[in-house]
Amino acid sequence: MRVRFPHFIALLAVVALGSLPCAQAVEYNQVNAAASQISFTFSQFGSRVYGTFGQFEGTLDFDTQNPATAHAVLNIQLASIDAGSSDANTELKKTAWFDTEHYPLGTFKSTSVKALGGDRYLFIGDLTLKTITRKVEVQVQLKPESGIGVFVGEFALNRDDFKVGEGEWADGVVSKDINIRFRMVAPQQ
Repeated sequence: MRVRFPHFIALLAVVALGSLPCAQAVEYNQVNAAASQISFTFSQFGSRVYGTFGQFEGTLDFDTQNPATAHAVLNIQLASIDAGSSDANTELKKTAWFDTEHYPLGTFKSTSVKALGGDRYLFIGDLTLKTITRKVEVQVQLKPESGIGVFVGEFALNRDDFKVGEGEWADGVVSKDINIRFRMVAPQQ
C-alpha cells in the first residue's frame, strides 16, 4: 500500500489528537457555607468600613462544559451581619436599614450564565432585599483547587435601589455604593 506523505502526517495527527484526553466536564452542585464568605465594604465619614454576613445557604448547579444551563441561589440571613461593632450591627438591623424583623432574608437567584473565557463567567440574576428585586450582573472567576471549585466575584449595589439606609442615613454619611465580595466554595461532583 502506498501512502502519500501529507496524508500519512494527517492520519498520525488524527490518531495522536484522538488519544489525548479531552477537557472533561466538571460539575459543582453544593455550596460549602462553612468554607465560603460574603463580605462588603462602604465608606462612612470618609473611612472604609468592612463587614460580613455570617449565615447563608447556597445551591449551585454548574457544569463547566455547559455553563448556560447553570443555576445558583443564595439566601443570606441579614441578621447575621457583622459590621465591626455591636452598635453598627444593631443599627443595620433596624427599619431604616435591613429591617430584619420583617425581611430576614436577602436572596440572589440567577437567571442566566454566560461563559467569558478563561474560567470567567457572567452570572445575571435577581437580587431581592426588603421585597425589592433588581437585576444584577456579577463577573465570577472559577478557581479549581484540588477537587473543589472556588467561585469569587464582586459587584456594587446602590443602597437607594433597595431602600437601605433611609431617613437620617440618606444624607450621604454612608456611601450610596456598597461593594459586595464573595467567595463560594463548592466540591467537585
